[in-house]
Amino acid sequence: MRITWIGNHEEGVIAFKRAIEENGVDAFITLDESAYVKRSAGSREYIQICEEKNIPYFFVDTIKGETAFEIVSKQNPELLVVLGWSEILPVRLLEIPTIGTIGTHAALLPHNRGSAPINWALIHGEAETGNTMMWLSKDVDAGAIVDQMAFPITPYDTCKTLYDRVAETNAEMLIKLIDNLKRGTKPVLPIENKTDEPILPRRRPKDGLINWNQGSKELYDFVRALTKPYPGAFTYLDGKKYLIWEASVLPIKSDEMPGSIIGTGVGFAENGTGLCVATKDNVLWITMLEDEDGVEYSNQSLYRLGLKGLFENE
Repeated sequence: MRITWIGNHEEGVIAFKRAIEENGVDAFITLDESAYVKRSAGSREYIQICEEKNIPYFFVDTIKGETAFEIVSKQNPELLVVLGWSEILPVRLLEIPTIGTIGTHAALLPHNRGSAPINWALIHGEAETGNTMMWLSKDVDAGAIVDQMAFPITPYDTCKTLYDRVAETNAEMLIKLIDNLKRGTKPVLPIENKTDEPILPRRRPKDGLINWNQGSKELYDFVRALTKPYPGAFTYLDGKKYLIWEASVLPIKSDEMPGSIIGTGVGFAENGTGLCVATKDNVLWITMLEDEDGVEYSNQSLYRLGLKGLFENE
């Protein structure tokens, strides 16, 4: 079966490797450098794999242009696989493969259609999410559902750990699909992929500004939704920007104004040192942050930083 693959996000790497082992991939399309640097969580491991396996690869600045259309047309794929790509494919691309175009969405569709579903699920405090494989259509995340796999969101998960689960389920569902297609079966689940929910909006780095007038649980969810490899939740102190990479919730009431730095706790264990910051209800314990010069602080360096005052909302 001839497969052309379109991908950029690291969530598709495992599936890419498995598809090469199971069937082979005839061509790979990804973002050129100018577009790549504008995206979060991209991976150049795809290129290394292509070079090792002698798979031709191509760069585009958008999947909607003439260059991408010509590449896919010349490859004449039976199956077009789109994993970890943030653009909606034009109809003329969807019509090229003889079997169809397959993609996944990191949510249990029809819930959480749209952009950054894992990040939004964490921000919204959801307890479960999952991954959906579907036949792509002209509408956003509205194609016929091929397969779904659910998994819980634990209090210890971040955007990174959840996308690791997405990567694993991408591979599981894709290999199952390839096996079915080789047997002549084109699967579709009896799940109506329709909803009145609004489409999740795209998130940009500027959307990571922290609102300290929230509870500690909401702030914790916000930080873990935007931590590495994403741009991060951030705040300001005395006009300087600080990214917050790691934090915890302390069930301690505080009468201080939200955003007030109560003090720095010290401990000899890893991540035993943290900055205590008042929230609307309890305290957020910050164990790793980064200043606007790109310097990270944790443990002893965080203590020596000696931050005091009130984090700003704007």
